[in-house]
Amino acid sequence: MAAIEPKAPEGGTMPGHVAIIMDGNGRWAKSRGLPRSAGHRRGAEAARGCVRAAANLGIRHLTLFSFSAENWKRPLEEVDELMGLLRWYLKSEIDELHNNGVRLRVIGDRSRLATDIIKLIEEAEALTSENTRLNLMIALSYGGRQEVVAAARALAERVSAGELTPDEIDAEQFQAHLYTVDLPDPDLIIRTSGEQRISNFLIWQSAYSELVFLNTLWPDFGEADFLAAIEEYQTRERRYGASISRT
Repeated sequence: MAAIEPKAPEGGTMPGHVAIIMDGNGRWAKSRGLPRSAGHRRGAEAARGCVRAAANLGIRHLTLFSFSAENWKRPLEEVDELMGLLRWYLKSEIDELHNNGVRLRVIGDRSRLATDIIKLIEEAEALTSENTRLNLMIALSYGGRQEVVAAARALAERVSAGELTPDEIDAEQFQAHLYTVDLPDPDLIIRTSGEQRISNFLIWQSAYSELVFLNTLWPDFGEADFLAAIEEYQTRERRYGASISRT
């Protein structure tokens, strides 16, 4: 992982938490006359390089949007291919992540995942739980609206059980029931492929995130693209609104 360290842009604040919507695998494959599976495999390689770059740049938190709740609607063959890539990643990459100080966590609805994948996730999370160089979050079977609904349901259950009154529910209480309860909100969200929307990704957490949209298709995303997005972030004057204070 530490083979060649990219040079961090100078003269600006580095984002502490970067989240990436990895988009464009299918278009990358189509433009080359290849099956979509080839795009997904190349995309997995790009994700590996992205994790390496983030760790070498000193970014503390990286979240990758790998499979959305809506992706379950894709053709079964494509879903099976994606789940196969996930199994490969969890089996072949975890030792390297662990040896390089990366902590892995998966956020999202695990109920639709195969039992063996859930077990691999739990084993990977346990193995890397004490690592501190980089916190890597994989958003899997994830949807921002679904996360908000789940948090609202959990709060309603607490109210029903008499553990909480409606008047005690505030933004802090709500955030405590999200998948990302112990994580900082993303400073920077990057989306590849030229699309300019967040597609149900971290909709609560992204309230004050800076958004950078790149035309690069995800399988072609490399260190130069990562640095370009950070450089764009560093030109922004971040504003949080008059009622928001940050330390």
